[in-house]
Amino acid sequence: MKFELKTENENYSKSFTQFFGIVFFITLIIILFDVALKLGIISRNHKIEYNCRLLSVEKSKPHFKKLSKLSNLKSKQQIWEFCREVIK
Repeated sequence: MKFELKTENENYSKSFTQFFGIVFFITLIIILFDVALKLGIISRNHKIEYNCRLLSVEKSKPHFKKLSKLSNLKSKQQIWEFCREVIK
């Protein structure tokens, strides 16, 4: 007849492994979320700069509309002043 005894060390190692797995997963999610936000900001700034450069070459209504949406400015004069600062 064999007797097997389970020690509590196995339970502790499983709980530590699960704990570190959860912490790793949450950390990974936070890092990916931060990267996504920063890429969104970079993309928005690039769109603004690109549209300001287009506006300086070709003064058309669609460029004003795009810049108005991106910069939350309403008047053409404000958009012009904003683009002068961006292009500098």
